[in-house]
Amino acid sequence: MASSSSHAIITTYDVFVSFRGEDTRNNFTAFLFESLFENSIHAFKDDTHLQKGESIGIAPELLQAIQESRLFLVVFSKNYASSTWCLRELAHICNCTIEASPSRVLPIFYDVDPS
Repeated sequence: MASSSSHAIITTYDVFVSFRGEDTRNNFTAFLFESLFENSIHAFKDDTHLQKGESIGIAPELLQAIQESRLFLVVFSKNYASSTWCLRELAHICNCTIEASPSRVLPIFYDVDPS
């Protein structure tokens, strides 16, 4: 008899995109979200109604969306690593993928110098 896991993973989103809004919101990620939508890929979009700021923790809606996503696209841009908010989000993504396959996280390097 095969054993079954008591931990069912609920997935609401196909993709969660982590990005620095000021760097990519009105260009690269706007086109990315449009392309995902056109291809019937359900992606969580960090809407403007969510609280923003470096001094507060990650909004509960974001934490839940991360936990309920299958794949993570992390858009590393010029100011991504200087954002405490983005780094907290990335840390939560990493924590959620420790038990799952790390291949669920795909990095995208946008307008950054590789040196």
